Amino acid sequence: MQSKIRIGTRGSPLALAQAEETKARLGAAHGFGDDAFEIVIIKTQGDLVLDRPLAEIGGKELFTKEIEQALLDGAIDLAVHSTKDMPTQLPDGLIISCFLPREDVRDAFISLKAGTLKDLAPGAVIGTASLRRAAQLRHLRPDLKVASFRGNVQTRLRKLEAGEADATFLAYAGLRRLGLADRVTSLVAESDMLPAVGQGAICIESRADNDAINTMLAAIHHGDTADCVRAERAFLAALDGSCRTPIAALARLEGGTLRLRGQVLTPDGKEAEDIEAAGPRGEAEEIGSGAGAQVRARLRPGFFGEDG
Repeated sequence: MQSKIRIGTRGSPLALAQAEETKARLGAAHGFGDDAFEIVIIKTQGDLVLDRPLAEIGGKELFTKEIEQALLDGAIDLAVHSTKDMPTQLPDGLIISCFLPREDVRDAFISLKAGTLKDLAPGAVIGTASLRRAAQLRHLRPDLKVASFRGNVQTRLRKLEAGEADATFLAYAGLRRLGLADRVTSLVAESDMLPAVGQGAICIESRADNDAINTMLAAIHHGDTADCVRAERAFLAALDGSCRTPIAALARLEGGTLRLRGQVLTPDGKEAEDIEAAGPRGEAEEIGSGAGAQVRARLRPGFFGEDG
């Protein structure tokens, strides 16, 4: 192995914070100092194209493709991702080898004009880059207007301050990791807006044949987070989820039982299908894929429009 452990990441402040958390956890687990690591910043297509919605320029792989190629090429040893950015299908030879303990999964409502989503005046503009959030908003408040809001956390907060929208939503986990929790106006109950698949969870991707790195990562792997996220990702995969598909899911553990809630919406928010499922935590993927198959069987033809 080369002298330093090379950690690949996007260059946004949140991505770098997540890479630093991974570095700190590995260092603490194995007694490594800062000089044992090198953080390698990799620009992705999703970072470069900011003037169009993700659904128009590709899908989730826009935030991972270049980083995964660096892994396959041996230019980095591991990659740190926001789990909700990860496609359900990984390139051959790569695995999600580690999950860090999950943060708070809720969405944060941020506004200079209202305390909660319910308080917004009819016709108010909500800025979001998330198809899931946009569909949920249209379902909850069809009287509001939704505008595309791309960019990292700081960029979106600046757009809000500049008056480009009356409110926005961001993952509370990301704001906490950036030390920006004080910018939250209010938190949204999971019962009002079910989170994105994997929201709040950091995952680490590596080469399947890199035994040294994978053994090292096993020391910081969080099994509870892994079981919950595997169920959510299996639900997403069963529905062929993409950036064109508004899908939400959240799994929780209650002792040895895993409970999953899932939701699929039409992009216009007019229709929503919800499901709940439960079973032994050791069958996380089966619970998720089974729930996804049940929902898929209930959806009318054309539920997602032309792309669905």
